[in-house]
Amino acid sequence: MYVMLVKEDRRAPATDVPTDAERIELFAGLIAYTGTYTIDGDKVSHHIDTSWNQAWTGTTQVRQFRTDGKSLSLKGTTVNALTGATGREGSFVVTWTKVE
Repeated sequence: MYVMLVKEDRRAPATDVPTDAERIELFAGLIAYTGTYTIDGDKVSHHIDTSWNQAWTGTTQVRQFRTDGKSLSLKGTTVNALTGATGREGSFVVTWTKVE
């Protein structure tokens, strides 16, 4: 599995090669990782092989999930934990809706 999340208002650099400041801003608006997963009840564990943040590589990130009709919601299980992208306290919910 893989995860890639980007900020909604992420700006493109002025040219194909970002400046250092643009590169930092782009990186700050990104979370990405890959690996395998296991499911136990309403929890999914992401076993991370590679990550945008090398500190996550080799770790397991546990999330709660819920299905409701055509929707799948995933949320962090640690409420008000430090977020990887900002380092600030917060929580998140990501929802996908099946399109037919």
